[in-house]
Amino acid sequence: MSIDLTGQTALITGGTRGIGRAIAHALLGAGAKVAVSGRNAAKAEELNERWAATGRLCVLEGDVMSKDGMESMIDATEKHFGPLDICVLNAGGVNNTAPIVEMTDEEWQYELDINLNHTFWGTRRALRTMLPRRSGRIICLSSVEGKHGKPRIAGYAANKHAINGFVKGVSREVGHEGVIVVSLCPGIVVTDALLEKAGKGLGLGGVDEVIQLYTQNSAIKRAVTLDEIGEFTLFLCGPHGAAFAGGTVSLDGGEAFY
Repeated sequence: MSIDLTGQTALITGGTRGIGRAIAHALLGAGAKVAVSGRNAAKAEELNERWAATGRLCVLEGDVMSKDGMESMIDATEKHFGPLDICVLNAGGVNNTAPIVEMTDEEWQYELDINLNHTFWGTRRALRTMLPRRSGRIICLSSVEGKHGKPRIAGYAANKHAINGFVKGVSREVGHEGVIVVSLCPGIVVTDALLEKAGKGLGLGGVDEVIQLYTQNSAIKRAVTLDEIGEFTLFLCGPHGAAFAGGTVSLDGGEAFY
């Protein structure tokens, strides 16, 4: 099935590497105009080199960890490409893999801002454009940890559980107005950023051990690929994505089973 997003405007936070980058490639490949934010200048340049000639890629600077920064990012996207049709709130992460008794207030606040607050600020601002037009997609990146949780990432798990609840509530407010809000819950995905951090504090020796730990309870016994997440996100942005409204969709190879 071919999905055509020609003429549609998308913003992807954390869009220069990993999952966000894969989603950017998928949406750009379908003809969308895509703005991405990210902190990795080298990865941003690689993305720009591939897509700049199309005139459909804009790399933004901005701070997703503040209300003003997040809202300004959407303002800049709309100034460059027109009203927002698709908002992918992908930025997030783990600040420290430590026992909860060792987690500082600053580390807790960091994870709250980059995960849950960023999702709230981005969703609220996106809805101000989408609701009057009775159309839009908001894709919030959660995690399989938003369905169960693992030791040493309790703060991260708390935020991802909260994102899933947020999506269910918001979806019931706006789904009948034509705006579809969905939460994606990936399992372990082979990205440089994740693998750099995943073994810290867990006593693991390398990439293979990290993958084995995080996939031992899954059905497919392997990591989910970036292309799989990118292509599924593209499907959600297409004409049949409305069926997933309010969903907390597991993309974890059968780890969570719900």
